Amino acid sequence: MRAYAVIFLIVILASSFCTACLAKINVVTTTEDLADIARNIGGSKVNVVALAKGTIDPHMVEPRPSMVNQLRKADVFVRVGLDLDIWAQSLVDAARNSDIVYGSKGYVDASVGVKRLEIPTVKLDPSMGHIHIYGNPHYWLDPVNGKVIARNIAEALCRVSPTDKSYFTQNYEQYASRIDRALAGWQDRLRPFKGTKVVTYHKSFVYFLQRFGFVEFGNVEPKPGIPPSPGHVKSLIERMKSEKVRLILMEPFYPKKFPEMIARETGAKLIVCPSSVGCVKGVTDYIGLFDYLVDRIADSLK
Repeated sequence: MRAYAVIFLIVILASSFCTACLAKINVVTTTEDLADIARNIGGSKVNVVALAKGTIDPHMVEPRPSMVNQLRKADVFVRVGLDLDIWAQSLVDAARNSDIVYGSKGYVDASVGVKRLEIPTVKLDPSMGHIHIYGNPHYWLDPVNGKVIARNIAEALCRVSPTDKSYFTQNYEQYASRIDRALAGWQDRLRPFKGTKVVTYHKSFVYFLQRFGFVEFGNVEPKPGIPPSPGHVKSLIERMKSEKVRLILMEPFYPKKFPEMIARETGAKLIVCPSSVGCVKGVTDYIGLFDYLVDRIADSLK
C-alpha cells in the first residue's frame, strides 16, 4: 500500500512540474504595437494582451476594470513610457501586482535606450499644449526604435524566465534582422522624396519623418493637443502655398474638417494613415505598419 502511495505522490509531483513547465508567461502591454513586438520575441512561451486598441488616440485611453484584472495576472507589463500612457499607472496601482511595478523584474519601459526627440528646453506651462517633459513619445514610428523596444522586452522575458534566455535572445536577433532588411527596402522606396515638406495633424510622425528624410513643415494643431483655430488654419494655408507643401498626414481618430479644407486650398495630398498597429483595417503587425505607411506616402508623391 505504501508503494502505491509513493507512486501516486511521484505522479502528482511530475504532473505539477510539467504543468509549471508548460505555463506561459502573461505579458500585458499598453498598446498593440508593443503587443505585436512582444509576441515576436516571446513566441510560443507567452500570452500577450494589449490594454488599448490601435483605433484609439493613445493619449486618451479610458481605464476600465477589465484592464485591472488583466494586470493582476501579468508576469510582464510593457508600457510606451515618456508619459504617453500615464493613464496606465492608476491601473497598475489598483492591480496590486508586485511583479509589474516600477523596478520589478516584470516591469518594462520600452523607451529605455531610445534617442528622444523634442525634449523641452524651457519651463513648461499649460499654454504650450500637451508637451511631454521627457520628449516626443511617438518613438515607435522610427523602425530602428522597434529594435530597442524588442531588446527591452527580451531582457524582461529573460529576467522572468532565465531558463528560456537562449530562446528569447534568438527570437530577438531574428526579429531585429527582419526590421533591418525591411528598413533597407523602405528607405529605397522613399529616397526619391527625401527633403519633402510635410504637414501633420498632431506631432505623431516626428520620428518617422526624421528617419526617412522628410521635413516637418507644420501641424494642423497650433500646439500639441490644442484644436486648430480658423486663424491658425488660414496662416498655415498661406505658408503651405508659399512653400508648395505637397503632403498632409493625419490619423483617423482626429477630425477631418480642417485637414480637408487645407488640402483643397493648397492642393496638397491628404493621407489618413495609421500611427499604430490596428489603427486601420489590414495593419495587424508592427512591420506591416511601415509597409502601409511607406506605400501610401510613396504612391501619393510619385
